[in-house]
Amino acid sequence: MSSLHDLRNAEGARQDAFRKGRGRGSGNGKTAGKGQKGQGAHNHTKSNGYEGGQTPIARRLPKFGSRKTHTGVKTVYATVSLDKLEKYFDNGAVVNAAVLLEKRIIRKELDGVKILGNGKLTKKLIVEAKSFSASAKKAIEDLGGEAKVIA
Repeated sequence: MSSLHDLRNAEGARQDAFRKGRGRGSGNGKTAGKGQKGQGAHNHTKSNGYEGGQTPIARRLPKFGSRKTHTGVKTVYATVSLDKLEKYFDNGAVVNAAVLLEKRIIRKELDGVKILGNGKLTKKLIVEAKSFSASAKKAIEDLGGEAKVIA
């Protein structure tokens, strides 16, 4: 068993730094492995992503994901159409985000629920949502239901 003061690196694990450009006799003198002339021979460093004057890939490819605009982040609603309300709810039911999540009509609430006017509604419902399309609000209220906008 060895002690802490006896520890050594394994044979060949460490090498001394090779000092380039220290004369002909060193085996790596004069141009010091950099060839002759050109960008690599001089003291210039290429920036990350530099591709020899060709437009770099980071500029050629489209950017993905959401981007903030100067006005702030866009509001993203979980949308539900009238035909879904027709299919999943009985006459006189109260529809809100919690019920929609429970019935797995929406996966996430996001910034709120928006009711869209796609499809036909024949049932009187009380719908509580953050936003309504004009046609959805009209369709709900025409049947005697309520379209409550919640903050």
